[in-house]
Amino acid sequence: VQLQASGGGLVQAGDSLTLSCVITGRTFGTYGDAWYRQVPGKERELVAAISSDDSTYYSDPVKGRFTISRDNAKNTVYLEMNNLKVEDTAVYYCAVIGTTKDYWGQGTLVTVSS
Repeated sequence: VQLQASGGGLVQAGDSLTLSCVITGRTFGTYGDAWYRQVPGKERELVAAISSDDSTYYSDPVKGRFTISRDNAKNTVYLEMNNLKVEDTAVYYCAVIGTTKDYWGQGTLVTVSS
């Protein structure tokens, strides 16, 4: 399984940004897909997840502002981020949560300026 994340960039507080993650080689036996983020010196944290039956989960800091979605025809998972805050600045990683192992993309940097 290979994941290619894109869409990061430098934006101002209050702006919107959509991240994309193209997933290839997906096999059966996965729980779903997720977006994580990491700030230097801190642990990677779960931001949003979408299960195989399209149930979604959001962490409290992003609830109401971020939306995770999946387009199966394009093998792509999205993270739509609205009303971005300075504290959303991080490297964002997409992941496939498997039944036996997880798969990770390379990360895309989102920087939100005040």
